[in-house]
Amino acid sequence: MTSTTELHHDDTTSSSNDSFLQGVKDCVPTLLGYISIGLAFGVVGSASGLSVLEIALLTILIYAGSAQFIFCALLLTSSPASAIIVTIFVVNLRHLLMSLTLAPHFTRYSMLRNVGFGTLLTDETFGVAVTKQMQTGKLYGKWMDGLNLTAYIFWIISCVTGAFLGQWVANPEKWGLDFALIAMFVALLVLQLSSVGKSKIMHYIKLIGYMAVIMYGLSYIVPSHVAVLLATVIVATIGVVTDK
Repeated sequence: MTSTTELHHDDTTSSSNDSFLQGVKDCVPTLLGYISIGLAFGVVGSASGLSVLEIALLTILIYAGSAQFIFCALLLTSSPASAIIVTIFVVNLRHLLMSLTLAPHFTRYSMLRNVGFGTLLTDETFGVAVTKQMQTGKLYGKWMDGLNLTAYIFWIISCVTGAFLGQWVANPEKWGLDFALIAMFVALLVLQLSSVGKSKIMHYIKLIGYMAVIMYGLSYIVPSHVAVLLATVIVATIGVVTDK
């Protein structure tokens, strides 16, 4: 029979895991990444010709580091708006899969709250949420709000601060700031590869090879931004079909 003390302990643990403050605390280890990448994006955005207000709106409305860096790169190459929209859509399709992974834990909440959980989900908060789910078996709405809102606020502050600093940094490439996004994805890739088996790593290496070959071949037939989209779709399809 479960004792009263054990029930009280379970209630206390559940209450702690459900608190907004606990979500804020669990977000703290990721903030260094948000601040460094956000500052870098602000400087790069400023060097790309965007005003502080435009960088702030881009950060608030899109809220995706990769999409924001891609926006600046395509803007500098005078790519058409359709190419920018489609590229950002494809790059951020992973958020659909991440949201689907967490959705079963939030079915007891309203549709509006679930839209909020998914809209503010990032690679980092997804990683924290998955780790929390593995530790406790459950995820709570207040905890997710604390996690997501903390990351969102720090990201906005960092990008806007970087935009102000960018007014005094004429050449961000000199400081390697344009490499910040690539470095972030390399770090995320290394973290993911460290937790998968040898057979999976070989599968991923093959997909990287396919991507290089297909991208190289398509670049002779279509513009480079279209080649990136086509190669991504083709290799992603190969990856899904060949994944065991």
